[in-house]
Amino acid sequence: MEIVLIKAAQLILSLSLLVIIHEFGHFLFARIFKTRVEKFYLFFDPWFSLFKVKKGDTEYGVGWLPLGGYVKISGMIDESMDKEAMKLPPQPHEFRSKKTWQRLLIMVGGVLMNFILAFVIYIGILYAWGEQYLPTANVKYGIEVDSVGMQIGLQNGDKVLSVDNMPVENFHKIIPTVILDKASAIQVERDGQKVDVEISDADLALLIKSKGVMSFRLPFDYKVAKFAKPSAAKDAGLEVGDQIVGLNDQKYEYSDQFATALRDSIGKTVSLNVIRNGQEMSFAMVVPETGMLGIQREQNLEKIFEFKTIQYGLIESIPAGINKGISTINDYLKQFKLIFSPKTKAYESLGGFIAIGNIFPGMWNWYSFWSMTAFLSIILGVMNLLPIPALDGGHVMFLLFEMITGRKPGDKFMEYAQIVGMVVLLTLVVYANGNDIFKLFK
Repeated sequence: MEIVLIKAAQLILSLSLLVIIHEFGHFLFARIFKTRVEKFYLFFDPWFSLFKVKKGDTEYGVGWLPLGGYVKISGMIDESMDKEAMKLPPQPHEFRSKKTWQRLLIMVGGVLMNFILAFVIYIGILYAWGEQYLPTANVKYGIEVDSVGMQIGLQNGDKVLSVDNMPVENFHKIIPTVILDKASAIQVERDGQKVDVEISDADLALLIKSKGVMSFRLPFDYKVAKFAKPSAAKDAGLEVGDQIVGLNDQKYEYSDQFATALRDSIGKTVSLNVIRNGQEMSFAMVVPETGMLGIQREQNLEKIFEFKTIQYGLIESIPAGINKGISTINDYLKQFKLIFSPKTKAYESLGGFIAIGNIFPGMWNWYSFWSMTAFLSIILGVMNLLPIPALDGGHVMFLLFEMITGRKPGDKFMEYAQIVGMVVLLTLVVYANGNDIFKLFK
């Protein structure tokens, strides 16, 4: 329960910050062009608000429905659907009275602020923490794969050389590169030979839906650091500090070999070979249905692998942070394109608030929080540029039409377009969150 609350707190704080920054973008450009902003709200406030205060012409408040936020700009057809105000003659302070290019800047102001925020966060992250990753070339024991990895043709012990004959420097970017670039093959070294593992559209569909397809292979080293609840190993008599050295007097070179032997023994009684205080001992244990011991082992990856760390000074972090932001936008656009591919069925992986909340760690970590907030800021920016009425992109689409043709869409058309857009958005929200709920019971 504590983990859920920590994830929820991070999600609410992150989304609140992003919504305020986004709406401030609209607010800022509206004020620059002397356009009246009637409301500035975090969350929506149908029927009532949790808090509100009026300063000047603007009412600032917090609504009770946590699905975003909004600014209500005078003379604009938006989610408030204020039709009565639109029947009156245009006033100089209204949105509809402003020049087309001014209205365009007001509408893209929110997206612009989201992208700027992401760049600023990435600059701060690189300056404060630098960048650390595991080079693919340093994964000296090869890879460990799950059932999906085996299904697409990878094997434990394979050493990844390249993706579509292009080296991938960061080991943890191999699978994302395969998915985002729709790679046709992964080149691996297997038993001293170079092997092409071909990737089909069906394989891509599996990769998109799966987690933990591939990780680095670890040497067999099981020293008990703590026990889970429940723990078959603890019930068998093991203690913190015990060193597990084998199973049924069988020794193993790699951790995945030991894990496979455990899974093959589910429901059976096995003998765990353990060293305690320099003496070798054996403990009988019935392997549970999970095929796991229920322990957390001591592990220092930096003693096993050589990680690469890049530190940035203040000046260096600026271009590096901007480049990271641009790269993340590019990757997200590739990911977004996959949603419309029926072959990969990426649309089945769409998630709502539960999925977003689960990307935050179960303990409070500022590095992870800011990294995810920057990424969500980019998602919010890109999503708002979609040409759907009721989103910023829909308003931009109509404004560009007006700039090109010299004709302004009628108020009645804009009202209907807004309604259609809101229905489309509501459908997407229901579908995404429905996917979350379905996965919980799957």
